[in-house]
Amino acid sequence: MDAGLILETTFLIDLERELGRQASGPAQEFLSRHPTEPLHITFTIAGELAAGLPANERGRWEEFIAPFNLLSCSEEVCWEYGKAFRYLKANGLLIGTNDLWIAATAIAFAKPLVTQNEREFRRVPGLQVLNYLAS
Repeated sequence: MDAGLILETTFLIDLERELGRQASGPAQEFLSRHPTEPLHITFTIAGELAAGLPANERGRWEEFIAPFNLLSCSEEVCWEYGKAFRYLKANGLLIGTNDLWIAATAIAFAKPLVTQNEREFRRVPGLQVLNYLAS
């Protein structure tokens, strides 16, 4: 797999707020420390962002996600989802369904996940988590 980072929903919400108020913050500062990294989002993240907007704002959504490479679902993503689900359920550590799809996609594509939701995502074995608030 090529290099790159997956930007999770919490990161993207912070980034959008920072851009909207034209003030640098943790999301933009994180990106400035990784200027050459390809930036990705998962199909689940794109869906979460779409769900947060009114139906008549598709153009705004498309414009916001356009700079990112969209990682799709695949057999490998599905397998990683099942593997992580079995482990988390057996150990009483289940996380939200969307977060589990995000984690599975990151594992399948071998890319670190940039988030502030470190506590939940660190439960998933094999997932590399970067907390942009802590770095």
